[in-house]
Amino acid sequence: MSGFNNIKELINTLSWSKELLVEMFEKRKSFIYKYDHALELLEEDRIETLINKGIVRQNGAYLEMDDQFQQFFEQVLEVNEDINTSYINENIQHIKQHINFYLQENNENRKYAYMKMVKSALRKIGRITLRNIIDLNRNIENAFKTEPNYAIKIAKLESFDEKRRLIYGLIEQTDYLVTDEEKTFFTTALDDELKQLVSQLRRQLTEGRHNLIETQKQVIEYLNQVKYHSRTIEKIKQVKYLKDQFEMKHKTNLPAMLLQLNPVLFEPKPSYPLKVSLEFFQTDEGHQSVNKVAAKLKLDKRAALPVADKISEDQLITETEDEIFINLEEIKQGFIASGHHLYSFIMNYRYPRQVSFDEKITIFCQMVGMYENEFEVTDTYYADEEVEYALVLPK
Repeated sequence: MSGFNNIKELINTLSWSKELLVEMFEKRKSFIYKYDHALELLEEDRIETLINKGIVRQNGAYLEMDDQFQQFFEQVLEVNEDINTSYINENIQHIKQHINFYLQENNENRKYAYMKMVKSALRKIGRITLRNIIDLNRNIENAFKTEPNYAIKIAKLESFDEKRRLIYGLIEQTDYLVTDEEKTFFTTALDDELKQLVSQLRRQLTEGRHNLIETQKQVIEYLNQVKYHSRTIEKIKQVKYLKDQFEMKHKTNLPAMLLQLNPVLFEPKPSYPLKVSLEFFQTDEGHQSVNKVAAKLKLDKRAALPVADKISEDQLITETEDEIFINLEEIKQGFIASGHHLYSFIMNYRYPRQVSFDEKITIFCQMVGMYENEFEVTDTYYADEEVEYALVLPK
């Protein structure tokens, strides 16, 4: 394996081999990608270059993408189904380490480098935590629906439940880190970006807690269903074994118990159709029978359907009403570029029509609800003459 001399060489190699890598990545779970198929997309010398560079591996007549590159693509595209709690814990330790370095360092440039590492780890923790929860829920669903062996299914669900507890513990550990354990750092070194990152991380941790509560309920329900079905199937297998060995009458009281049951509920409901011949309806007696049935069902008189009045020509005239629409997306773009807080911007915004104070309050609430991921809702509150509002800034 020759490797790469620089990042430019790596990017160029991935560029001219993109068609083959895309197809191999899409078929990564089938493990049946043949060398001959690769020759249809790339020349043989280029395939050998990929093998020598370690991007793909050859196994006889088959090709496989190298694990390092496959994991890289899965992580970037967020399609990795593996639950990696150790990566979260590793980022927590990095935060603690670089905070310690930051507090001990006197040089401003090196302090800035440590602060940058702390911010990077904070971003990773929130994103990885939510991604692990999504992967955990997907794996739980797949294990319950696709695993045919009950013992393995129970073991997988219990293993996923243990990973759920680990993720929850890491969430609590992270929350304690940013609120209490390293309170000195987040108080003295808090700049605007770090404050925003901490606020975003705590929102992500809260969302993760709520999702894990639902995950716990789902795992408990699935385990109860699997264990119940497993016990039922074991009993059925045992009964079948005794029946095949002709020992059921001597080793169980099942025949006697079945005789005591009255399983009428499980029998099909009998029906006794009575078909009358056409010749009978042609007689006077048949005609009288039809009249009796009609009288019993009150079919002799039919209620007349009411007829609607004629539509006047005035009602057919089309009338149109023009309404000036307020574009919230346009207001959002203007707010981000304005440098003002949201309440002040909305109150002073030039609307295409006359807007009342109540409508402006409604627009303020709509903007906060629709674009909560793009705005920062602070804990600072102000009040004007009529309402009290939170200070909302663009991220």
